[in-house]
Amino acid sequence: MRVIAGKARSLHLKTIEGLDTRPTTDRIKETLFNMINDELYGASFLDLFSGSGGIGIEALSRGARKAVFVESSRKAAACIQENLKFTRLASDGEVLVMDVFRALDLLAVRGESFSVIFMDPPYNRDLEKEVLSRLKDSPLVTEETLLIVEASLETDFSYLEEFGYEVLKRKEYKTNVHLFLQRAKGADT
Repeated sequence: MRVIAGKARSLHLKTIEGLDTRPTTDRIKETLFNMINDELYGASFLDLFSGSGGIGIEALSRGARKAVFVESSRKAAACIQENLKFTRLASDGEVLVMDVFRALDLLAVRGESFSVIFMDPPYNRDLEKEVLSRLKDSPLVTEETLLIVEASLETDFSYLEEFGYEVLKRKEYKTNVHLFLQRAKGADT
């Protein structure tokens, strides 16, 4: 796995051994970032279920002002820290080693909001639904926040309108999908 573009271009990132994380392939990552590149310059980027940090690091490399990585595995969080140091992006990244829901509460209390929120939770556990439910009324999300969910193709998203989200784009791959969402204009907050 490598950084595709930007100031850390072509640097190879470490990943953790085993099946606990599922790094996004370079091809899918390149497609994703080509789609959102205009949103990144100066952005605040929240990377939930970060794994080895490849998505947030790519965002920083391409011009995001800061990235917050949320990962509950200490081993994966250490890998993110190593990757941030190796890419010389550590000063712009913050790693929260905790459960995603605790992190969302902490960030809300700190008064943070984000330009882009990316999540790639373990597939087929409805974690994206839980996170989106939490975020629908959260100060972390503004009307301009772009939310991106990576999920398996079978994931049910029929609840999105009820939660107050609008689907901007849907990009399908062989086994997974990227869903691009925004808070629906006029949605209650």
